[in-house]
Amino acid sequence: MPRPTKSAAPSSATLDDATLDRHLAALETGARLWSQFTLDQRARLLTRVHATVGAVAAEWADAAATAKGLAPASPLRGEEWQTGPYATLVGLDAARTTLDELAAGKSPLDGVRLDAAPGGRLRARVFPADASDRLLLSGFSGEVWFEPGVTTASARASAGLAQLTPGTSGGVGLVLGAGNVSSIPVLDVLYELLSANRVSLLKVNPTQDPLVPVFERAFAPLIELGFLRIVRGGGEVGAYLTQHPAFSHVHITGSATTFDAIVWGTDRDAHTQPRLAVPITAELGGVSPIIVVPGRWSDADLRFQAEHIATMRLNNSGHNCIAGQVVLISEAWPQRDAFVEALRAAYEAAPSRPVWYPRSDEKRAAAASDYPAAVSSADGTRLLVELGADGDARALETTEYFAPVLGVVALSGLGQAFLDTAVAHANERLSGTLGANVLIDPATEAALGAGFERAIAELRYGGIAINAWTGVSFTVPQLSWGGFPGATLEEVGSGIGVVHNALLLDRVERSVLRGPFRPFPRSIGALASRRGVFTVLPKPPWFVTARTGTAVSAGLARFRARGKVLPLLVTLARAFRA
Repeated sequence: MPRPTKSAAPSSATLDDATLDRHLAALETGARLWSQFTLDQRARLLTRVHATVGAVAAEWADAAATAKGLAPASPLRGEEWQTGPYATLVGLDAARTTLDELAAGKSPLDGVRLDAAPGGRLRARVFPADASDRLLLSGFSGEVWFEPGVTTASARASAGLAQLTPGTSGGVGLVLGAGNVSSIPVLDVLYELLSANRVSLLKVNPTQDPLVPVFERAFAPLIELGFLRIVRGGGEVGAYLTQHPAFSHVHITGSATTFDAIVWGTDRDAHTQPRLAVPITAELGGVSPIIVVPGRWSDADLRFQAEHIATMRLNNSGHNCIAGQVVLISEAWPQRDAFVEALRAAYEAAPSRPVWYPRSDEKRAAAASDYPAAVSSADGTRLLVELGADGDARALETTEYFAPVLGVVALSGLGQAFLDTAVAHANERLSGTLGANVLIDPATEAALGAGFERAIAELRYGGIAINAWTGVSFTVPQLSWGGFPGATLEEVGSGIGVVHNALLLDRVERSVLRGPFRPFPRSIGALASRRGVFTVLPKPPWFVTARTGTAVSAGLARFRARGKVLPLLVTLARAFRA
């Protein structure tokens, strides 16, 4: 491919050919240097990065929260601690552990329980990984499921990906960063470096321009050695870079529309062959279901799970690729009306916040047009769409609104019949395969037994959360993050490939996160009945209704940065006032 001429450079003050040439020269040198680093040197480098991220954690969270219009005293600012510095710190910790194990001649799966999953699959029970995990995410567990055909021997042998051949360079890659969550771009860069031995030019989304100075200090150890460069710019800069011959690979977190423009050009029908000359991986979101399995729930269960669903939709004002969008509920459930009433109340009462992402108002207006009977709340910024079995849910189920729009769709059946219907509905009607959520009480799960696990295996999603939100999986680095396998350049769906995946596992199909149905102290019943999951967590700090969300999330991030126990005890005490 010929090098673009000077006149082809993007018309942006953020990047010109001379600046790009300097960045590329540094990265090409960095790619050669990385291939000479031993695994032990790489682990020690991540220790340095961990320290620099911890040093700017408060500034990072503050800059992200301020850019989203959150007031200084808002408990919702805790979200920016969780999905910014906290997610990055735990990701670095987990990656460093993997490198340490490989450097010692071990497999990252040594000590990890491997057993059979439904459908002839193998799964690795990767979380919790240590005592800190068991305390900070009490009651949560995570599994990585491999594609059918992967054996215990092959899983162990391939764990480590490119770190099994550290001297083989992956060249220089281009990472086009997401604009909604601050740790996404930098975690994508980290995965490129470890999974493929590929250094990166990161172009941030314009919504994250205020964070660039923080990123440059947080990742100074990588930048100094030529393993990372960061540039700004709009769509024209991204378009220019994707056609530049210096890059061996492109990774994007964004929309399918942007993906198609990169691969096929803005006129999709005019091209029969991809215009992109290098491989591409992508995470592109979708419409996430929340399957509510009918059971016998207490009033407290109804309220708690209603707040849970409100959180799935309203976290980050709904500007999440993994936001829950369609609640699938049994029309025959005797408690259906009580649950929908609790959901209406929780959705309306959740704290007000700016709807800040560009063009989200247009998406909400489109939903209001499609569903004029939808209930509007929070000064008109939120919509709740309720549809019966005969309602037309096509727009709701095929449009990723990326805004505070939540739908409730009624389906037939009870028990296993409902669950099977809901799984088929999610697979066949909802766009995308990134994440699915299932809420089920312990007694009902026990009654369904193997039928429940079979239904989970039938869900064609890259991330599944049972009595949890898949958004929490984002902060568990041992789990994979990406759409269900099978996407192509022609039909990309929720994307191609995975990220996070700190154990560097090959042929990953999905990750499953399991959480407690009831918070502490109501979770104590699980100890007596031996059903369900016990947790010491009260209302989790990521709930949008958690009054101490900022204080707790900041305290947890500081613990991950510094490892000091006494401040952690103070943080945990605050969690009980959520």
